[in-house]
Amino acid sequence: MEVGQMQRRLLDYTKTLLMEGFLDGQFLQLQQLQDESNPGFVVEVVSLFFDDSEKLLNDLTSALDQPSVDFSRVDSHVHQLKGSSSSIDAQRIKNASLAFRNFCEEQNVEACQRCLQQIKQEYYLARNNLETLFRLEQQIVAAGGSIPMLEMGF
Repeated sequence: MEVGQMQRRLLDYTKTLLMEGFLDGQFLQLQQLQDESNPGFVVEVVSLFFDDSEKLLNDLTSALDQPSVDFSRVDSHVHQLKGSSSSIDAQRIKNASLAFRNFCEEQNVEACQRCLQQIKQEYYLARNNLETLFRLEQQIVAAGGSIPMLEMGF
């Protein structure tokens, strides 16, 4: 596949992620902070998000499995997850975290567990989609091309 085709494919894939709510304008702004002096900036930020999220999801699972759930601790973990998902603009994780926090306030264990499963599903979808996006970028660079950027209004 030629570079121009790969670049169009990348732009189309990015637009799809935006339209499906996996990302929004915050991610595009994050991409604009990347330049020749720091070409791996976005991948680094997203990798940190993945690492932090894995730990938080494990902490949440453990906290909700306790015989007596400490809802303030659960809420703290959900708040951290919401904040870190906002940093890369994982929109669907952020939205699911809002509902989760409401159920923490109500101290509803079953609803919290359902939210956790939804967040895990959204997390793995986001991770797979972003890994695909980064692979497309790597293929373009390996073929000698540059990464095209979407404009905010695409």
